[in-house]
Amino acid sequence: MTAAHDAVRDHWDLFCRVVDNFGDIGIAWRLARQLNADGRRCVRLIVDGLASFAVIEPRVDRHRSMQTIDGLVVVGWDAIDETIVADVVIEVLGCGLPARYLDAMACRADRKPAWIDFEHLSAERWVDDFHGLPSPHPSLPLVKYFFYPGFGPRTGGLLLEPGLARRRDAFVEAPAEVAALWRRLGVDAPRPGERRLSLFVYDHAPADALAAALSRRVDERWSVVVPRQGTTAASLGDRRVPFLAIPFVDQDEYDRLLWACDVAFVRGEDSFVRAQAAGRPLVWQIYRQADRVHLAKLAAFEDRYEEGLAPVVRGAQRRLWSAWNDEPADLAAALDDWLDALPALRSHAEAWRSRLAAQPPAVERLVAFVAALRPRGLLD
Repeated sequence: MTAAHDAVRDHWDLFCRVVDNFGDIGIAWRLARQLNADGRRCVRLIVDGLASFAVIEPRVDRHRSMQTIDGLVVVGWDAIDETIVADVVIEVLGCGLPARYLDAMACRADRKPAWIDFEHLSAERWVDDFHGLPSPHPSLPLVKYFFYPGFGPRTGGLLLEPGLARRRDAFVEAPAEVAALWRRLGVDAPRPGERRLSLFVYDHAPADALAAALSRRVDERWSVVVPRQGTTAASLGDRRVPFLAIPFVDQDEYDRLLWACDVAFVRGEDSFVRAQAAGRPLVWQIYRQADRVHLAKLAAFEDRYEEGLAPVVRGAQRRLWSAWNDEPADLAAALDDWLDALPALRSHAEAWRSRLAAQPPAVERLVAFVAALRPRGLLD
């Protein structure tokens, strides 16, 4: 890459702290990859958890403080050179910025960088009003802008890259590609009539109840595909239902796994969005928060997602999602009702996927948002 070529491109720095699990780095890596994909930006990802990063991206060397993957620069948190300040600074999920880097941003002699807090996804209605709001720094001449991903036209959209729907359709229509996936994962291809459920959940998920519900459905063949790391694989070891342990895979392979399965049980934020884009019936285990505020976030998405469902199907969906996240005594019955409703849920999931694919994705909206700040003189 020549200096002249760099001069015509904005430099973007993304900062990510790995709080727990893999959600933070998963979102940051997906955002960085999409920003870097068209070659119009020079992107650095600064992350404090290279060990967690290496789990979801095998090309990452956890012992190297600076490395390049597909033209995207990855830097360890403590190795950042604060003398190089980007044109656009992304604080992923409100992670905060190093104090020395903030000072360097404030001291930049030319135009101040665009500073964006790329926040958590939410379906709640308040996101429409808070998306894009400024937040002046209390002591430095800097302004941070909040960017909220969401499901409505007044939000930041979803991290769904262009062409994703076409890639999914091409994959599911190519039996050889699906068979190759199962070989790479080290498991046999499904037998005729066998259904597969992808299970990526937190350790407190009621996976035993799920296994019991599937084993009771004697007229159906179910198997559960579980990554060996980061989920409740051990609890399914009683063999009431076939349990297929697979390696933890990168983001592209996880997409293909979702496309190849019939049903997806997902968690957090990133796998939740990818299951929607896969067009598969899904059960979401939302990240737990204090005072049970996560249940309000769950209900807000349900209100949007369930539009158009028949009342009996909507009731089955609502009961299972509530049971899966709140662990009441009627979980077994809720699972049975939801499995009975799968034909309608499949059609609904495909329709929802089409709706999402028709919306401008998050990166497109983010780039447009940053560009709009400059003509208004908000970065001077």
